[in-house]
Amino acid sequence: MAARTKSAKDRPSYRCTECGWTTAKWLGRCPECQAWGTVEEFGGAPAVRTTAAGRVSTAALPIGQVDSRQATARPTGVGELDRVLGGGLVPGAVVLLAGEPGVGKSTLLLDVAAKAASDEHRTLYVTGEESASQVRMRADRIRAIDDHLYLAAETDLSAVLAHLDAVKPSLLILDSVQTVASPEIEGAPGGMAQVREVAGALIRASKERGMSTLLVGHVTKEGAIAGPRLLEHLVDVVLSFEGDRHARLRLVRGVKNRYGATDEVGCFELHDEGITGLADPSGLFLTRRDEPVPGTCLTVTLEGKRPLVAEVQALTVDSQIPSPRRTTSGLETSRVSMMLAVLEQRGRISSLGKRDIYSATVGGVKLSEPAADLAIALALASAASDTPLPKNLVAIGEVGLAGEVRRVTGVQRRLAEAHRLGFTHALVPTDPGKVPAGMRVTEVADMGDALRALPRRSRAQAPQEDGVRR
Repeated sequence: MAARTKSAKDRPSYRCTECGWTTAKWLGRCPECQAWGTVEEFGGAPAVRTTAAGRVSTAALPIGQVDSRQATARPTGVGELDRVLGGGLVPGAVVLLAGEPGVGKSTLLLDVAAKAASDEHRTLYVTGEESASQVRMRADRIRAIDDHLYLAAETDLSAVLAHLDAVKPSLLILDSVQTVASPEIEGAPGGMAQVREVAGALIRASKERGMSTLLVGHVTKEGAIAGPRLLEHLVDVVLSFEGDRHARLRLVRGVKNRYGATDEVGCFELHDEGITGLADPSGLFLTRRDEPVPGTCLTVTLEGKRPLVAEVQALTVDSQIPSPRRTTSGLETSRVSMMLAVLEQRGRISSLGKRDIYSATVGGVKLSEPAADLAIALALASAASDTPLPKNLVAIGEVGLAGEVRRVTGVQRRLAEAHRLGFTHALVPTDPGKVPAGMRVTEVADMGDALRALPRRSRAQAPQEDGVRR
């Protein structure tokens, strides 16, 4: 007689204790969270189920009859954040703000919580990382006290949902989503299964109540948002909070936005009294001097749609070791190396390969776009020849390996910002379009044309061993 076949109910099933992923067979590594040794047997194989048609919550309407006024954004009171969000917070929207530890996420959101609170709109701030008294001390320091701002310290999801029923807020801020756990789900707080459950429950509550929600997210050591990738798909807006902890500048970038553009950037300054928005942050990146200094050049970079004037500095000294140093700060090392090669081969500056070279930006700004190539090259050439560039000069353009200066996007917008700040001379690629009235714009086709910006009299007085072959 044939042996009896095991039914689906008798077959074992396996589940990952880290993220909750289930499978019918054992695996050494979970394909969902990539964790080793977390797949364990927990019972019979899951039964196959089908979903029957049920009752609809709201009837389907022609798209022209849908009321779009329900998606009108409400300003938060922080102009730079509203710029990135597309005007403010939409009722029912869920925003994920992620950034490195100590960058200022909690300070920014506590300021938003106080400014968004009013008689008609209550704000609930839930902290899972600090005690209520610690948050109160920060609120006193940054003056974020309001009678309609409610504060709770909770790490249990059911308690957070109970606070929503009691306070009935228009804005919920949860700091952070990795510290809250559901008692119905196995796993430690911050695990993939817990993060998925907590985010899903708060998203459902936000949509049902028409409540805006701001979630704080942790990042990994690589800079990616911690937790399952599904979290970024579930939320409506994903913001990245960036900044060097040793600098005052903080940037909020839009990574995903269902209600606006993702090419806007908000600028903030972090100081002892809190965090404030910077409508004109270019002053942080400039060093005003009475006389020009060798090795410095100004450029205009685009952060999203916003033009910012930034300063590039370079210093060359005689090397005391066989392999000269190449040190950069705020600049990509690969692009600086490319500019050194172009200057040596196309610009006929031979001494750079035998000297220690240091290059940096001012104010903690990071320049990664190719439009800063021309400014980097001119700063290096100015440092090598010990010749300062003319005062009130900005350089904009991408430099190719053949020495050509290529066009970049937004030249007119960059020139308008430089003219507004008082700069009178600019080096740009050919065909820049309409230029501001009263500004002298010099078109350069290659590095040879750009190097002619160095004053001839000073170059003639420079010593012959500076490496510039004439």
